[in-house]
Amino acid sequence: MSPKPDVSEERRAQIVDAAIKVFSRLGFKGSRMDDIVKESGLSKGLLYWYFKGKDAIIIAVLERLLAPEVEHVERIAASQGSPREKLMEVALDAIRDIRAVNRLLPITFEYYSYAFRNKAVKKVLVEVFAHYYTAIQSIIEEGIASGVFRQIDARTAAVSFGAMLEGSLLLGIFDPKSVDFAKQIESSAELIIAGLEKHPAG
Repeated sequence: MSPKPDVSEERRAQIVDAAIKVFSRLGFKGSRMDDIVKESGLSKGLLYWYFKGKDAIIIAVLERLLAPEVEHVERIAASQGSPREKLMEVALDAIRDIRAVNRLLPITFEYYSYAFRNKAVKKVLVEVFAHYYTAIQSIIEEGIASGVFRQIDARTAAVSFGAMLEGSLLLGIFDPKSVDFAKQIESSAELIIAGLEKHPAG
């Protein structure tokens, strides 16, 4: 008799997919485990087998939403191209990611407020941002080492670049008539890169 296939990852993904749909409709506070059970089509016992409670599922959803962004920026940092091209690609990639998950943006920003009350969620967010900023920092350090960028604290510049992405998106969500987040991100990235670049004394 052949061994049974391991479906644990498939089941976890099924639960996370269901949770994303439920959280999108009801938010974290309004969602119950029973709602996720119903959406997933699985038994309540099986749901609790994989996740101890709603907070564990909330963290799993957070990791699902943010992991691709970190992977993308790390791939860009390791790719060929000039530091300027890489930073612009990080900005353009962020725009593509935002458009791809536009319907999930309310969940993403709900995590920020939730993190103030939940240490586990805060820990995940801090770790994700740290990886994201580190990848951007490596691009800036490459630019400094090659003489393309001026001498500057690379970590501070990386955090500023990341904060620009987050802030532009937030403004675009709250006031889309006044702020086109895609144009704002692209223009702001150009401004930051121009500030990083070493210009000949004139």
